[in-house]
Amino acid sequence: MKLKPRNVKKEDKIKYLDYLYTAISSFKSREEVKCFLRDLLTESERIMIGRRILIAQRLLEDKSYDQIVEELHVGIDTITRVHRWLEDESDGYERAVKNLKKELFSRKLKSEKPPVEPYSFAWLKKKYPLHFFLFNLIDKIKKD
Repeated sequence: MKLKPRNVKKEDKIKYLDYLYTAISSFKSREEVKCFLRDLLTESERIMIGRRILIAQRLLEDKSYDQIVEELHVGIDTITRVHRWLEDESDGYERAVKNLKKELFSRKLKSEKPPVEPYSFAWLKKKYPLHFFLFNLIDKIKKD
């Protein structure tokens, strides 16, 4: 049965939300959060939340409503609601977008490996791994 927030006692509402926030903050990895949200929310709800975050990001980048509608195929009402939440005294969306940018940037840096110069020592180790087994083993031990 769906509850209407205005019909829930204030103490109960605080208790329920505290459980949710504590559960989410207890996770140590992205994978744990992902599994939890998959179990908690429907695919549609997860997509809607993700789109709201993207809308907030576009609004913080000073994109117009028309640009956002065209790019994300969302309604003006949704953009207006997110814009209203951004202007609220809480800065949750702004922090989420800022942290998202940092995370995406660090992922991009990790995925971009510098090209290996042909005929360099690194190139030879990659090309002939068995010939350089001990070197590769030492490198792996150093990383761990």
